[in-house]
Amino acid sequence: IEMNGSETLAVGRKTDGTLWIWGYNAFGDLGQNNTTDYSSPVQIPGTTWNKLNKGGSYGNFAIKTDGSLWAWGNNNNGRAGLNDNVRRSSPTQVGTDTNWAVATWGYCSVAIKTDGTLWSWGDPGDYGTGGRNLSKSPSSPWTQYSSPIQVGTDTTWDKCSTGGEISAYIKTDGTLWVSGRNNDGELGINSKDDSRSSPTQIPGTTWSNYKGSIGAQMAVKTDGTLWAWGENQN
Repeated sequence: IEMNGSETLAVGRKTDGTLWIWGYNAFGDLGQNNTTDYSSPVQIPGTTWNKLNKGGSYGNFAIKTDGSLWAWGNNNNGRAGLNDNVRRSSPTQVGTDTNWAVATWGYCSVAIKTDGTLWSWGDPGDYGTGGRNLSKSPSSPWTQYSSPIQVGTDTTWDKCSTGGEISAYIKTDGTLWVSGRNNDGELGINSKDDSRSSPTQIPGTTWSNYKGSIGAQMAVKTDGTLWAWGENQN
C-alpha cells in the first residue's frame, strides 16, 4: 500500500493483480472515470497490475505485468507523460514501451526502464528537479516536457524517487544521486543554496532505499542503518 505525496489518497495491490484505491478524487486521481471521493477501496479496472508507484500532486503511475506504464489524475505541466496537459480520470498508457521498471509521480516525474536508463518529464521547476540539466533563468521560463525524455546515457540506474522539488536515484552499485532544490541542505552534499540540475552523487556506495519530501530526506543503507538530512525545524 502507498499513500500519495499529499496523503489525500491510498492505493494498494492484491496478490491477484488487482489494484484498489480510495480517498480524495477531485482530479480523477482514483482512476474511476469520475471525480467522486471514496471512503472504501474501489477497484481500478484490470487484473494484471504488477507495480503500483508512489503518487503525488494528485496523480498516479502503475505498471502492468507486460511492462507497460499507465497514468491517471492531474496532468498539469505534462507530468503524466501523455504528450499533453489533459487531466485523466481513468488509467491511460504512457507511450507504447513495455519495458518500464519503476515510475514515480511529481511535478517532475521520473522513471527507470528495465535496461537501466533514467527518464523524466513534466516541470523541472526553478531547480532542475528531473536531472536533465534544465532550470529556470530570469530571462527564460523553465522547459517542460510532456513525454518521457532520457536523462543522460547511463544504463545502471536501479531505483528512483521524487518529492517536492527534489529527485533521487540509486544506481546498481549502491551510489545515491540527487538533483533539484538545496535551500536547506536537502541534497545531502554538505552545502546549501546551490541547487543541482544534473544528478549529483551523495557520499557513500551502500545505499539501498530513499524517501524524500520538501526539505527533509531519509535513506537506508544495506547494513540497515537509517540516515537523514535537510530541514529539521520540527
